Amino acid sequence: MNLLTLTPIDPVAFELGPITVAWYGIIIASAMLIAVLLSSREASQLGLDDDFIVDLSFWMLPLSILGARIYYVLFEFSAYAQDPIRIFYIWEGGIAIYGGLIAGGLVLLWYSKKNETDPWLVLDIIAPYVLLAQAIGRWGNFVNQEAHGGEVSRAFLEGLHLPEFIIEGMNIGGTYYHPTFLYESLVTFSGFIVLYFLRRRPAFLRRGETASLYLIWYGIGRFFIEGMRTDSLYIGPLRVSQVLSLVLVIAGVLLIWYRRKYLYPPVPYYSEGVQPDIELAQAKAEQQKKGR
Repeated sequence: MNLLTLTPIDPVAFELGPITVAWYGIIIASAMLIAVLLSSREASQLGLDDDFIVDLSFWMLPLSILGARIYYVLFEFSAYAQDPIRIFYIWEGGIAIYGGLIAGGLVLLWYSKKNETDPWLVLDIIAPYVLLAQAIGRWGNFVNQEAHGGEVSRAFLEGLHLPEFIIEGMNIGGTYYHPTFLYESLVTFSGFIVLYFLRRRPAFLRRGETASLYLIWYGIGRFFIEGMRTDSLYIGPLRVSQVLSLVLVIAGVLLIWYRRKYLYPPVPYYSEGVQPDIELAQAKAEQQKKGR
């Protein structure tokens, strides 16, 4: 049997003098880059400026990482209270995806308003690719042997027909664990496929509905997977991510219902791109001319 299939992957990819480069960082950075490139191409096809997504990412990505760290520290503050300087030791681990999503969403709203672009359209553009990035990024947890579930038997993992390298990657200190990283990677990747093809249908999804479906899809998947994990953040007896997941699912359903039922004129279809905004701006300009 090939020893490579039995040996956990070294978390360190390579070293450059005093600088250690981890596989986790490479995987996360690659996932972000893929999401930016695909989102930029999609935005161009819908009529946005070629550099809009790239410029947005210069603000969004670093602040999302900062938000992910702040979120984690807030819920684990007792672990840092005695030695606050460790708050800045991000290389020790401790970031939370929900914190990154919240911070990234706020930056997107600010940047879109600043550039007079409908934030719902931008959210719809990036939502499937965020799911793809999450699917890729979870493999960083696999390399680090973290974010796993409770104990299971080797026979259980073999029953899932997993490759040997994943089975042995879940062998941590002689004990096998649920590969919750894999469960979430599969959930988010399948969500990427579903959202990508749904929004390709002309006159099907309206603006904001791809983003809303992201909230529903990821919220449901994360709720159940979080219940299996052993490293959850808590508020009292409640797992923070499960509570937030329920909030996201409810918010996603309500957004679709409210925007379909009560907004008039009807929200433009996603497939129309920026054309409705251009037509609206032209109509407003004509009205202003007539008013003079």
